[in-house]
Amino acid sequence: MHTFHFRALQPGEWREVAELIHLSTNAWYIASGKSAIFTGDPAACEIFCQVYEALDPGCCWVAVHPETQRIVGSCFYHPRPTHISVGIVNTHPSYAGKGLARALVGRVLEQAMAEGKPVRLVSSAMNLDSFSLYTRAGFVPRTAFQDMYLPQAPSVAPSPHVRPAVLADAPRLAALERELVGIDREKDFRYFLENAAGIWSASVWESETGELEGFLVSVAHAASNMLGPGVSRQAEVAAALIAAERRKHPGIPVFLVPVAEAELVATLYSWGAKNCELHFAQVHGAWQAPTGIVMPTFLPETG
Repeated sequence: MHTFHFRALQPGEWREVAELIHLSTNAWYIASGKSAIFTGDPAACEIFCQVYEALDPGCCWVAVHPETQRIVGSCFYHPRPTHISVGIVNTHPSYAGKGLARALVGRVLEQAMAEGKPVRLVSSAMNLDSFSLYTRAGFVPRTAFQDMYLPQAPSVAPSPHVRPAVLADAPRLAALERELVGIDREKDFRYFLENAAGIWSASVWESETGELEGFLVSVAHAASNMLGPGVSRQAEVAAALIAAERRKHPGIPVFLVPVAEAELVATLYSWGAKNCELHFAQVHGAWQAPTGIVMPTFLPETG
């Protein structure tokens, strides 16, 4: 491992990392007998660099080959007041098994331990190499999610409690997530609701007395078409928010639902939802069991 050089990602290297994300992610899906997850131009994956760097400049470790100076591994991370989230981690297929991912994640763990913070991530339950990487590093799977999609928007009446979120809602979204999940990400919500990139949408669910009972963000982009992040107090609230955000999407977004939320899962099945993958929320360090329904996402990672 001493032959590889580890350093921070530089602004002029976004295209190179985008190509690495495109190549390595597709390579795993194809090797697993699945279709490539990214079907367009590799340049579309620059959206990961754009979003991550807008939120957390300089928070990406890369592994550089000593002879070619090519980037062969990358790991984004997101420092927050309550925790650090690990973002997308990629290693070039030609250098798999060299310990690059372990070394990259290890640098994030070192920072977190120095700051006394837990580290959170969401990893595929179907990728045993990834699962082993994190659990060997001390991460503990805490919540299981089924990745679902709705081929068609549900033909249910819009809830009168749901409305589009506005920038002034950001502190309320953050407060609800702190209450239900125990993490603080107000910066993320301000970023979503400012929507400078033009790819974000969000809805909130309010009671008759104006109390916030749930919210759901979504992203519509060639490299990331998902519902999330979001939290809700009840299954009825989560279902109404999923329906509202699904209606807005030109494509077929994926969303993650806790497998233990039987009422919500049953509602989604009745709407025609299908499963496509499984994920675990994993935590290194202190963890607070959620008291509501959590719907994580991958851009940026919720953890």
